[in-house]
Amino acid sequence: MKKRIVLGTVISLMSGVAWAHPGHGLQSAYAGFMHPLTGWDHLLVMLAIGVWANKLGGSARWQLPLTFLSVMTFGAVLGLAGITFTGVETVIAASVMGMGLLIAIHLPISVLSRTSIVALFAVFHGMAHGVELHSQQSYATLGGMLFATALLHGVGLLLGSNRVQFAKSLHTIFAWTMLLLGSYWLIA
Repeated sequence: MKKRIVLGTVISLMSGVAWAHPGHGLQSAYAGFMHPLTGWDHLLVMLAIGVWANKLGGSARWQLPLTFLSVMTFGAVLGLAGITFTGVETVIAASVMGMGLLIAIHLPISVLSRTSIVALFAVFHGMAHGVELHSQQSYATLGGMLFATALLHGVGLLLGSNRVQFAKSLHTIFAWTMLLLGSYWLIA
């Protein structure tokens, strides 16, 4: 029965996938705040950053979220300036898979490597949002996005802590959901 519920949930998430970057009227701080909460790719990666940071422990708890926020801001400024790279959405889909994989496995990764991984994903997430905001030059919207991103990192940190009774099961389900969705978005 549990397997059917999980499978049904995963399949329902795949139907009508809402990419976070198609451009849907972002002209206020509130719209910017809601944007990361309603785009599956952004929502999953932000939560995963917090979960992974807490699993790593120590200074990773503040280094990874802070790295993501600062580099995402830099990427958004690039996007606002009209600077972008090809394959932004592909890297974003890969970030969903990559973060799912990093939560699922226990691979010793150096501080520089894990910070670089987070920075790479962050610049592309930021760039996608900056390009989307380019025509509106809405810094209030960007502020709302950054606030929601920080909030999602915090929720991820909480979900990654031992305070959540079912943390290990949750991590496994979360990781596999991210791997499946990321691979779906890469081929869709």
